Amino acid sequence: MKKLIALSCAAFLGLGSAAVFADDDVSSAEAAKLVEEGKIKALDSLEEKALSVKAGQITDRDLEHEYGRYIYKLDIRADDGTDWDIDIDASTGEVLKTEQDD
Repeated sequence: MKKLIALSCAAFLGLGSAAVFADDDVSSAEAAKLVEEGKIKALDSLEEKALSVKAGQITDRDLEHEYGRYIYKLDIRADDGTDWDIDIDASTGEVLKTEQDD
């Protein structure tokens, strides 16, 4: 019984700490304000950069605040039909991740 309680507590604490590191979606109004303040780049300029990395069509786009920085997360369907995830630092324009989606 003590083992079950200990496991339950560990699972509960693990879920709580995962929430601290969870992604936070940024609303379009907040994104517009951040662009206006010069804190992040406009999405359209970074979409062009993503498409220069992987040609295709953007199927989804999100701005998230993650680990203290803003990241544009773009899903691209490449010309050959494969799906790709591209993460771009919204402030610097640096491509952080290019990964084929499963």
